[in-house]
Amino acid sequence: MADKQIDKAAQAAVCDDDKDKDLFRHRVSIDLTPENAIFTRSSGNLISLSVTQPSGEVEFFERIVPVRSFPISSPEEFISIREPDSPTRGRGDEIGMIRRLSDFPEQTAALIEEELSRRYFTPSIKKIHSYSEKFGYCYWDVTTSAGRIEFIMSNPTSSIRTLEDGRVFMYDIDGNCFTIDDPLKLDKASYKKVEIYL
Repeated sequence: MADKQIDKAAQAAVCDDDKDKDLFRHRVSIDLTPENAIFTRSSGNLISLSVTQPSGEVEFFERIVPVRSFPISSPEEFISIREPDSPTRGRGDEIGMIRRLSDFPEQTAALIEEELSRRYFTPSIKKIHSYSEKFGYCYWDVTTSAGRIEFIMSNPTSSIRTLEDGRVFMYDIDGNCFTIDDPLKLDKASYKKVEIYL
């Protein structure tokens, strides 16, 4: 009887070891090029990928998720191609990295760019109607390329960034991003509301 209990305990320990191994079992990311990666539109209007591994093995992914590594400074470079997140497996592994989207055929680049545009939807602010501060939060009422929107910002000094090319990025407390393509083209009243943070 004691031997059987020991055997069960040993089996449970082996199962736990296998679970632990699964936690550290990740695929190796590879460079994705037009030579080893073929992207197509799936029947569900998503993106599928057929990739030839260095070993020569061809893998097919029904759905992939493109993610920008540097969405602000280099939106068309270093595109991470990932498996979708899963409730059971957690965050999807990176399948590979596209160094430059422009390396791929125009049709493929457009397919991936369309998906990225959905993921990184960033309305452009055209007019600032009002701006106020209450209880440590900043409240904005703006007209954007997607219509009139109100949003809340927790800290303008860290949530408003001006890039070298003059564009301004603004992040709200939910992580939504808005741009001002050229602050100097805003009307005077709008510019005054944001000028202090530029």
